[in-house]
Amino acid sequence: MYDEFARIYDTLMQDVPYKKWLLRINEWIKAFGISKPNGSDEKNLILDLGCGTGTFTEMMARLGYDMIGIDSSLEMLNVAMAKKDESGSKILYLCQDMRKMELYSTVGTIICICDSLNYLLSEKDILATFGQVKNYLYPGGIFIFDFNTKYKYEAVIGHATIAENHEDCAFVWENYYHPDACLNEYDLTFFIKGKDGRFDRYQETHVQKGYELGEIRCLLKKAGLDIITIIDDDSEKAPTDESERIVIVAKSAYKEFPRVL
Repeated sequence: MYDEFARIYDTLMQDVPYKKWLLRINEWIKAFGISKPNGSDEKNLILDLGCGTGTFTEMMARLGYDMIGIDSSLEMLNVAMAKKDESGSKILYLCQDMRKMELYSTVGTIICICDSLNYLLSEKDILATFGQVKNYLYPGGIFIFDFNTKYKYEAVIGHATIAENHEDCAFVWENYYHPDACLNEYDLTFFIKGKDGRFDRYQETHVQKGYELGEIRCLLKKAGLDIITIIDDDSEKAPTDESERIVIVAKSAYKEFPRVL
């Protein structure tokens, strides 16, 4: 859960390639999906799972898509709501657990990016979420998501310490990887400048689980979802054993839509 960290999340995530993701996802929706900008029915609704502070949700809304954002952190949603008030967008935000989400209708597209799925710490939780995705996808709708791999936690960020200093905040991000459970623990210490000019100190601990592509393939199949395409997020080519983030497009299993093996 994001508590006080939500207040500085956007500052510390300035390097996230949202624009690249936006272009890619918009092209995939056009190529594989059924949602269209400025539409008025269920198939044109897009759900952003794990929407956080709503940065990407707002970007999709500016393209004309009818957006719903779901996150389990009320603090993150408070930031998203402030952005909505400023932009005047009509995004519907819901504070829900993605494993047990409840919507008023089906949606044409579901998005879950920026390793939100890695906060689900068991295959049971992933399967429950995939089941909800299958349940709420309009016929022909697509599911676009990413996940951090075991390799990323083991070889890249596990046991690394990251620190940044900004004008109004600073943080120290310590990683501890637990190989037996494939869990990466983030111990965050951050400092936020108050109105009096003094910096207040906060601490939070977050845990994510790394998954392998084979595991995700199996869980998608169990949930009744077929893969359309898979890429390495960085290279945008086929994933390798050293892929750090993998992106997948899937849809409900239909005989007339061939699987990508």
